Amino acid sequence: MQRRTFVQMAAGATVLAALKPFAGAQDTKRPTPYPDPAIEVVDPRFAKYQILSAAVERLYTGARWAEGPVWFGDGRYLLFSDIPNNRMLRWLEDTGEVTVFRSPSNYSNGNCRDREGRLITCEHDSRRVTRTEHDGSITVLMDGFEGKKLNAPNDVIVHSDGGIWFTDPGYGIMSNYEGHKAAFELPANVYRIDPKTRVATVVATDLTKPNGLCFSPDEKLLYLVDTGTPKHKGDPSPIRVYDVVDGVKLANGRMFANMAPGSSDGIRCDVDGNIWSAAGWAGDGFNGVHVFAPDGTLMGKIHLPETCANLCFGGAKRDRLFMTASQSLYSLYVGTEGLKLS
Repeated sequence: MQRRTFVQMAAGATVLAALKPFAGAQDTKRPTPYPDPAIEVVDPRFAKYQILSAAVERLYTGARWAEGPVWFGDGRYLLFSDIPNNRMLRWLEDTGEVTVFRSPSNYSNGNCRDREGRLITCEHDSRRVTRTEHDGSITVLMDGFEGKKLNAPNDVIVHSDGGIWFTDPGYGIMSNYEGHKAAFELPANVYRIDPKTRVATVVATDLTKPNGLCFSPDEKLLYLVDTGTPKHKGDPSPIRVYDVVDGVKLANGRMFANMAPGSSDGIRCDVDGNIWSAAGWAGDGFNGVHVFAPDGTLMGKIHLPETCANLCFGGAKRDRLFMTASQSLYSLYVGTEGLKLS
């Protein structure tokens, strides 16, 4: 997929008008009307999730490709990756300040927290998945499989049993921009690391470029994004869904939603089982977040003037959606809550 070109597409006037001023903005005095025109209700079911007096806020800009947001409620901050700048940034809820959390970060991409609140990170340059311990030390959870190096782990989630599930499409070794150019030693797999034995198993091999992933609220389903370039015109750009068998393997993979003509990337699930998907690479009217009901129906869109890479729920009530989009970090209060391990 050509998402690595980072061609910035111009935003429509309506979407620009909906963005709240932020420090350093070119237009710092433009107000946002309510309801925010950046929020689009496609299906009536989405209306319950729109807060009419809440607007999209641009919290920060200055990244090169912002990714991997993860909320730390105990510290009231959000961590996210700035992959090409080889750093992780921290946005402080109390002050709105953005500081460097880790540099170099081994070109970190996706992040999440485990059952003990520790940071789990996918690293492109080191081609590994790591855990940051409470004392700040770093434990390598996995950097190879069957004697071969991982490609470049991309996104990661944790099951309630402590199992760590991650995707390994290899974007970080396809160029020097987000890691370092290297040969693929393994197929683009999806893996599970057992929480007790640390033994890894391959759980999915049927995606060209497995990317974002999330569980349903009851963990009976796993959603997986494929960001591989479609082979033929008209082929889907899919979010797939699988049955989770005994909490350790997948079965019955099938199409959940088609993101063509653009693509998804990171995804998250809310407490009602809706899928909130990053969206981009199809221009004005597409870039932002697309929200799907559990039956796969597109319910609504959050329009952003930049391609959205990833998202997570946070805030004290887990009702604040944080979105990493190209060079910026955005947020929006919504009428639902994210899962505790989202």
